Amino acid sequence: MPLRPSRRHLFRLAAASTLAGSTLAAASPAFAADPASDLISATAQQVIDIIKTQTGAARQSAIAQVLATRFDLPYMAQVALGTHWAKATPEQQARFVKATESAEAKAYSERFGQYGGQTLQITKTTSRPNGVTVVDSRLNQTSGQPIKLEWEVRQVPAGLRITDVKVEGVSMVMTRRSDFNSYIQQNGGKVQALIDELEARAGR
Repeated sequence: MPLRPSRRHLFRLAAASTLAGSTLAAASPAFAADPASDLISATAQQVIDIIKTQTGAARQSAIAQVLATRFDLPYMAQVALGTHWAKATPEQQARFVKATESAEAKAYSERFGQYGGQTLQITKTTSRPNGVTVVDSRLNQTSGQPIKLEWEVRQVPAGLRITDVKVEGVSMVMTRRSDFNSYIQQNGGKVQALIDELEARAGR
């Protein structure tokens, strides 16, 4: 059974909202020197450049590189898999992280070409006691209301990394967790079934 369409739709919206756009609004001077907001601005600009200059497999590969270097994918995968992470073997964990990255890169690459003209405006940053910095931003669309985005950024050994994005208050990681858990439960409680589905999706 495939992952539910409603969930896929949400994450396609999130993908487009968090990364896509043809024009990046300049960050206000108040945030210009903030490392977390700089990470968000640089990530958006990098994806914009990819959209403008690459297509097909080259675009997908470049998007995968952005995900690998700007996001903490192992952490996000572990949280998204929830209690099933501890039940998976080290090989399954590694395959799950890789399959998730490949599937998302393919989905994002296919959707990016349908969007253009948005501007990303960073509004504020907030440091939390747990070490997370939240970067609030607004995606201004060519038509319709702006979309509120909240980026969670953490310091890891490799540097600052994005660990979650909330689209209008909805966490991408936690929604993905609900989706994954539902899929696993519908397929005999086996993590391998989810891994096989994600790997198949990446290869389609």
